[in-house]
Amino acid sequence: MKNKNIKILLVDDEPDILEIIRFNLDKEGYQISMASNGLDAIKIAEKIVPHLVILDIMMPHLDGIETCGRLRQDDRFNETIVMFLTARGEDYSHIAAFDAGADDYVTKPVKPKVLVSKVKGLLRRFKKKVPDRDRLEFKNLIIDRDAYKVIFRGKELYIPRKEFELMYLLASNPEKVFKRENIMNKVWGSNVLVGDRTIDVHIRKLREKIGDNFFQTVKGVGYRFVQP
Repeated sequence: MKNKNIKILLVDDEPDILEIIRFNLDKEGYQISMASNGLDAIKIAEKIVPHLVILDIMMPHLDGIETCGRLRQDDRFNETIVMFLTARGEDYSHIAAFDAGADDYVTKPVKPKVLVSKVKGLLRRFKKKVPDRDRLEFKNLIIDRDAYKVIFRGKELYIPRKEFELMYLLASNPEKVFKRENIMNKVWGSNVLVGDRTIDVHIRKLREKIGDNFFQTVKGVGYRFVQP
């Protein structure tokens, strides 16, 4: 099947949850591995280097936050996507997960079809590599860094430099959550003093020009670019 080369590691201490997720992702043709705690998950990840890890938070031996943090300290997993699937819905759990290096956070319960759709969206980065990273193309939107040009619905837009750099940064890695401090450092630089709301103002201006669908706010963390 078309997804047979994509490796997914499922980590949850509830056997029923593991089986439900495995069953639905297996139907899509993914290679599925499973672990019931963080320590075993790391051992398996070191062997297979998965494209995607789906993690619970509350687990024995090593919880999901610590597991994610350890994976992110290992260069072998720089390209591995980490998605949390957990019953913990508090803001501080979301923030801790993204601080540890998560790419997405989904709260249980979630319908299997929705989860499969989310997985497919996260894995697009492996399936749709853009050969020329100076030119990003999406539905109705082209961002040409070499020409410093943005074309939306066939019309070239005027985008000030910082707005352009912010748009390009987020769009260069769709679905990835960029934390506010990382955005600030990459777009404005670590030596430049700007207000806390600077990023929000620039995002608002971009939304006014190309609509709300491309930029998603992750409360308490930052922003991500999504493909409508």
